[in-house]
Amino acid sequence: MSILQSKSIFSAMLQDGPFAVVDEPPLAHPFSPSTREWVRAIRDDHLMKTKYRAVRNQILDFLGVATFDDILPLLSSRELRDQTACRAHQLLGNMFGIQAQAELIDRHLHDYARTADDVINSLRAKVLAPYSSHIETTNEIETMHDPVDLLLVLFDERFHQKARFEAKRKLVLMGLAGSIDQRERETGIEQKFADFLAFLNRYVWSPSLKIGDLEISYLYSHHSDKDFSCTDVCVLTEEEARKIVPAAGEKLTLIKRRRFHVEGWEIPIYVTIRKKPPAAKVLKLLRKNEKNPATAVDDELGLMAVLNSIGDVKRFLKHLTRSAVKADSFMTLEDISDTLTGGRYGGSATGSSAKTPMLKFFARLGGMRVEFIIHTNRSYLNYIYQRDVAHDEYEVKRIFDTGVAEFLFPPDIYHLDMAKIRAAQLARFRKQIEEF
Repeated sequence: MSILQSKSIFSAMLQDGPFAVVDEPPLAHPFSPSTREWVRAIRDDHLMKTKYRAVRNQILDFLGVATFDDILPLLSSRELRDQTACRAHQLLGNMFGIQAQAELIDRHLHDYARTADDVINSLRAKVLAPYSSHIETTNEIETMHDPVDLLLVLFDERFHQKARFEAKRKLVLMGLAGSIDQRERETGIEQKFADFLAFLNRYVWSPSLKIGDLEISYLYSHHSDKDFSCTDVCVLTEEEARKIVPAAGEKLTLIKRRRFHVEGWEIPIYVTIRKKPPAAKVLKLLRKNEKNPATAVDDELGLMAVLNSIGDVKRFLKHLTRSAVKADSFMTLEDISDTLTGGRYGGSATGSSAKTPMLKFFARLGGMRVEFIIHTNRSYLNYIYQRDVAHDEYEVKRIFDTGVAEFLFPPDIYHLDMAKIRAAQLARFRKQIEEF
């Protein structure tokens, strides 16, 4: 289900529904024309009426008041707000399983606010970079980190509609950040990440190299005029690459490679290890229209590897499973998808391309479940450069095609045409890929 549909799990955020942030705060008289119109809009929608009651009760319970009218004194009294915040922070701490003193709970809440800001700033930095000034968060909202202050902004007539929407958006993103943090604490993801790195360094990579000792190489490739897919590629040393000036349709791509030892051979391998930052996990929850990280974020730990040939890929898999046994753990490979040898990728993610060649699986070992994506040199270059496949293009498509861009930056507030921006950004990234 799209995040923009009325039955979306985030429907209370939509600007074309009954919970929209409008010009005036929602503290009008119960018999005013605007309130009567609002009641008519949800009168026959039983699901929306239930959602309204749930949201209303959450707001009143969180602020410790009986009616919306009781919110007015909180807007004018700093002392009352501080008392309300102290109580509310403890409630949030218990909800997110933070069994600690008030100071530590406040620190967690501050981190959630920073993650919420990082979600917006990450889009400003890349996918929506040319429109950064259009979507910049109001200064007063970006500097707020207290959920009570943010919630009260929604009822404060001194704040513009855009600022009040951004306060509401920040609260929603903070809630997702809190769920992700709780999940990470419950699963011990930080320790598992450290254990995974230790496993690789002790059992997988060649002992002839020091930890972090990487061999600089370059992939010199030629690309098709039709779709900019890689037609041929060779590996160059750093010295050889200095003599090359890529022409049109050519690329010189830096890779820093480790080595693993198998059957008397030292085989080079480029590896990038990924632990998704909280902001990326929040965006994934939005794209999936989910609030539960346990069901939507299954790739918290990941590794992408690039090898010279299919033969080296097979040797690496064999070496990997045997290394797990040396570490006293059996390794199973789950959800295997192999398109390196000519199959077709059946990814279900919005924006992904069926033409993406890779070997993808989850490895379960040592109490961890790690996502592996394996490429050859050619498939890796296609992953970076090929039209309709390149990851930069995929990032644009999944933000726009899932509705997340419009969800976070609704047109009635930001006055942006997301369909035009999508086309412009795809063209911009394609030009960067092929001309630079």
